[in-house]
Amino acid sequence: MRKLVTIQKVKNILPIENSDFIELVEIMGWKCVVKKGEFKIGDFGIYFEVDSFLPIMEKFEFLRKSSYAKNDIMGEGFRIKTAKLRGKISQGLFLPLKDFPEYKNLAEGTEITELLNVKKWQMPEVEGAAGIEIGDKPYGIPTTDEVRIQSSQELIDDLTGKPYYIATKMDGTSCTIYFNNGQVGVCGRNKEYKETTASGYWKLAHLYKIPEKLTGLGKNIALQGEYCGEKIQKNRLKLQKPKFFIFNVYDIDTATYYNYRDFRDIIAHLGLETVPVEEEGESFNYSLDELLEKANGKYPSGLDKEGIVIRSQENTEDGKFLSFKVINNDFLLKEK
Repeated sequence: MRKLVTIQKVKNILPIENSDFIELVEIMGWKCVVKKGEFKIGDFGIYFEVDSFLPIMEKFEFLRKSSYAKNDIMGEGFRIKTAKLRGKISQGLFLPLKDFPEYKNLAEGTEITELLNVKKWQMPEVEGAAGIEIGDKPYGIPTTDEVRIQSSQELIDDLTGKPYYIATKMDGTSCTIYFNNGQVGVCGRNKEYKETTASGYWKLAHLYKIPEKLTGLGKNIALQGEYCGEKIQKNRLKLQKPKFFIFNVYDIDTATYYNYRDFRDIIAHLGLETVPVEEEGESFNYSLDELLEKANGKYPSGLDKEGIVIRSQENTEDGKFLSFKVINNDFLLKEK
């Protein structure tokens, strides 16, 4: 699960050319613009990741001009986004720990997202009405939310030397379609939806005959992927009809994921489409900087791709896999 707000230590300080007022600090794998002289190497502070949505509080009012946001889902507050200042990318917000004395004794890495009432920024994503909610996602099917590698650099070491693959991160909305003991259901990121002709999720399922295909297969599984198309996000793929790019197959009976080989085989058998795989390899050996470079690029439409997802080909002992995402900085800078 992504930790939006944590106690972190300054690893390095980098100057910004021709600036007397700001500089860069390195926290974990991130770089943030801060006031010049505000931090020394080794100082602790509070790091707010990109997509943190901060509440209306006096100590955050300095963000009003640059970061105030409001919508029907989130209410009003201050949204942290990737920014570019004096030619340098700033990814997140880093504030001195002295401004939050109530947290001064907490250890490095401690999460304080809920203590500060910070939420993850969300926008309506689904074409038309998502449908009528009938409950939470059932049968313990997990919600997908890859960690950004800058926040968990140890994953690079964990994956090094292991078989891996790199897939394009598609810019849509999360969708899960499952079959369990004769029942087919369709879910968004967290909720299950009633079958109606108005539900975009169900339209997608029927477009590709997924209920019939899963029923014919007869396995208790959930297909998880990205639902992309017109009126979803900004349709950066310029699709004329909805598409379902699958990135997981989850076994409901065993509460485990299919490994890479079995995942590819079953999606091919069903006549469906996986997320685009950019690279496969037997021994992962990339640095953070190399991955950030690899995340750059375009979709076939010519627009900036969202980034990449890196995963192990084989599952871990608990039936999961090593995985993380790397977001394209060009994509982040243009995000609204």
